[in-house]
Amino acid sequence: MNKFSILILLLIVVTGFSQDHSKFIRGPFSTPQEVTNRCLECHDVADEIMNTRHWLWLGDVIKSGKYEGQQLGKRNIINNFCIAVSSNEPRCTSCHIGYGWEDGSFDFTKAENIDCLVCHEQTGNYKKEPTAAGMPAKNVDLLASAKSVGRPSRQNCGSCHFDGGGGAGVKHGDLDDSLYDPTPDVDIHMGGLGFTCENCHSKGDHNILGASHASMAAGENHFSCESCHKGEVHEKEILNKHLQSIACETCHIPQIAKVEPTKTWWDWSEAGEDREKSVDADGNETYSKMKGEFVWEKNLTPVYAWYNGTTDLYLIGDQVEAKVVKLNKTNGDIKDTKAKIYPFKLMRGKQPFDPVNKYLIVPRLFGEGGYWKTFDWINASRIGMETVGLEFSGQVDFIETEMYWPINHMVAPADQAVKCIECHGVREGKRVDLKALGYSEDPMKTGGRFKSGIIK
Repeated sequence: MNKFSILILLLIVVTGFSQDHSKFIRGPFSTPQEVTNRCLECHDVADEIMNTRHWLWLGDVIKSGKYEGQQLGKRNIINNFCIAVSSNEPRCTSCHIGYGWEDGSFDFTKAENIDCLVCHEQTGNYKKEPTAAGMPAKNVDLLASAKSVGRPSRQNCGSCHFDGGGGAGVKHGDLDDSLYDPTPDVDIHMGGLGFTCENCHSKGDHNILGASHASMAAGENHFSCESCHKGEVHEKEILNKHLQSIACETCHIPQIAKVEPTKTWWDWSEAGEDREKSVDADGNETYSKMKGEFVWEKNLTPVYAWYNGTTDLYLIGDQVEAKVVKLNKTNGDIKDTKAKIYPFKLMRGKQPFDPVNKYLIVPRLFGEGGYWKTFDWINASRIGMETVGLEFSGQVDFIETEMYWPINHMVAPADQAVKCIECHGVREGKRVDLKALGYSEDPMKTGGRFKSGIIK
């Protein structure tokens, strides 16, 4: 590190990361990797970043239980949107915090391929090319972006997380473009209190808090409302008692997709037909030859399930026995004292399935030989299954799948929380199916969480 870099580092340590970097950054930069190397001259964080979930798309090695010894993450699990990363890397990795992840040979130890700008630049003009394996768009001014860097904003996080799955709100339902500048009614924390994503998700380093599907399988990296709202936070004791069995989000997030709709059904079996594209009353695409049929919903009431912080996952190659494949299954039930009733977005759909080998197919969708170019499921499946090292029978069928997406955002103001009567009393069942959750009758009548005779 030269004297100039040492001086800059001392200034940043003294003044904080919000220091105006424009006076320290010199260009020009011909590649984004040159920007990264400049950042790393002062910020010795490469090893830290390269061990994060954001970089690896994998969680920590699981220490015990069903998945002991495995690392799981977006990189090696299946979803019911665009199905899997493997063989589709250049398209999927446009939302990776790196440059050049084109296939399975990507070197995760090469620090110069860390994309510092996607999380820290503040011009608002930095964009990644959608099909270029994480590389920035050709018209990006790298010098201007580098000079603008600061603490991550909602814009930085939202550029990937609000538009996951190919558009605003497609995947999560509680994350969409309305959160860039929400009203308090949409999200009381971001719209009412001015929170940024890092107010809750940062713990002071590059290891971001928050359990994704892989973390849920391991039961790790959780944080919750109760990380800030501790103890008996309600004036009414009856509400505080609910905290024993009901997550805060269940009452305080009555609806999701409040402004922009979210996808709730994706049927790949209908893809490939020469039908005209169709849209619903709100202008959302409901049929695409490339992707099949969709259903969108707005002001969606979540689905509720017992959840103890862990899930079972369908892993690539797992045998399929049921008519509906649960890509992730929430663990916990009414007898589990660690479980609470949580809200989820339930995503349903149909996706490719090998009826001979009886497992889900990982198809190549994007790129040479991919389905989006050939509309040939057989060839696309062959290529994709070769990539993950599994046999392909040469036959493609379709099977229904379900996936639970946890709901944590779009917290409503307190006066808009779920009312007692929506779950209990004369309107019992309007919001929550108590019998489906294991209650023999309304627990308000028995005074307990569990079925009479088990625990009061």
